[in-house]
Amino acid sequence: MGLGGALAAPAVAAQGLPDFTELVEKVGPAVVGIRTTERLRSVTGGGPEIDPDMLEFFRRFGIPIPNQPNPGTPKPGPDAEPQTRGVGTGFILSADGYVMTNAHVVDGADEVIVTLTDAREFKARIVGADKRSDVALVKIEATGLPAVRIGDVNRLKVGEWVMAIGSPFGLENTVTAGIVSAKARDTGDLVKLIQTDVAINPGNSGGPLINMRGEVVGINSQIYSRSGGFMGISFAIPIDEAMRVSDSLRTNGRVIRGRIGVAIDQVSKEVAESIGLGKPVGAMVRSVEPAGPADKAGIEAGDIVTKVDGRPVEKFGDLPRMVGAIKPGSKVVLQVFRRGAYRDVSVTVVEFEPERVASVSPRELAKPQASMGTLGLAVSDLGEARKRELNIKAGVKVDRVEGAAAKAGLREGDVLLSLDNTEVTSAKQFEALTDKLDKSLAVTVLVRRGNAARFVIIRPAG
Repeated sequence: MGLGGALAAPAVAAQGLPDFTELVEKVGPAVVGIRTTERLRSVTGGGPEIDPDMLEFFRRFGIPIPNQPNPGTPKPGPDAEPQTRGVGTGFILSADGYVMTNAHVVDGADEVIVTLTDAREFKARIVGADKRSDVALVKIEATGLPAVRIGDVNRLKVGEWVMAIGSPFGLENTVTAGIVSAKARDTGDLVKLIQTDVAINPGNSGGPLINMRGEVVGINSQIYSRSGGFMGISFAIPIDEAMRVSDSLRTNGRVIRGRIGVAIDQVSKEVAESIGLGKPVGAMVRSVEPAGPADKAGIEAGDIVTKVDGRPVEKFGDLPRMVGAIKPGSKVVLQVFRRGAYRDVSVTVVEFEPERVASVSPRELAKPQASMGTLGLAVSDLGEARKRELNIKAGVKVDRVEGAAAKAGLREGDVLLSLDNTEVTSAKQFEALTDKLDKSLAVTVLVRRGNAARFVIIRPAG
């Protein structure tokens, strides 16, 4: 057909907007309202305060912090009537009364009250709440309850219609709808979230995200907002992760996760190219917990973890998610990129606990060298005791900085671990390495500052 011919019609069948009425009738009875209360403790004077859990609630939804009581205003004691603390939503998982919601909805509450669509109210027992995934499981004493059906998140597609039922601003049984905007959205949380444009507001927290088959595919948890209200972007926890968490809460009362004892950071494109990694993938190890699993296995600050048991680590946030899903006590093989080469390291995963941070003494045991070198750095050897404090095998201390090194951000007191993928073992060796450098080319140094390591690119002056 010539240019003047008619354009072919798109091969898309004309369809009307979806009808959600049957879904509401099917799923609605399994959605519940959740009200939490607390007894205010006796406090007099001391100025305005707000409960830290409420601060978390306001933070998640971008709500301005409400006015505080005047300084010195006495508050009711422990015998006072319970005060409403917050509202949210949940959904019934089983006919015998297990209800799923968000951890931030029930966290810190003295009493949790679940309201069914038939107006019956029950006091709920908190089975468990996991702040890291923001999933909670509560139990009410009832039988024969309508329960939701759980969907397959892997079948969820971007652009697919979804629906939410909840209690925004306390308005019960409110239905909103939209589409899936993105899957596996990395927001920095432990769990990658489902992004939608479904209208979600305070009170929707913990409610179900429902597909067109009437199945729950997520828990509405967060919104992006600059005003405190809905701005077209909302996030839901994938139901497969939520069910894994709730099963663990039901069995153990807590969630058991794996850890290897490292602090990590992202790998920039510039650093990846400068150290020979090629593209910015993996997680850079900023620090290693002394005597932790990674330390015992030989993982070092500056290593780039690129695979876990053969599975690629595309972004640095993938590593804690992948390790967290591994059963403590299991051995895992990490592929790491170190000083220009890949190697496999076997690490035994332990149960997650708060990270221990090594203290760093300001005392130094070595005397500074006088020479500034070609990079504008004066360095000195580290004593063995200092190396043990820092949990490193080699490195030199920066005593003075000027020129290109200062411009790159290096500071006095930094510890240099490597230079262009070569381990730095002494001040003498470092000076020999810098003497051989092409002064017209940038160099990459691995720098330890405090308890963390990072790559710094030093560019030639001029």
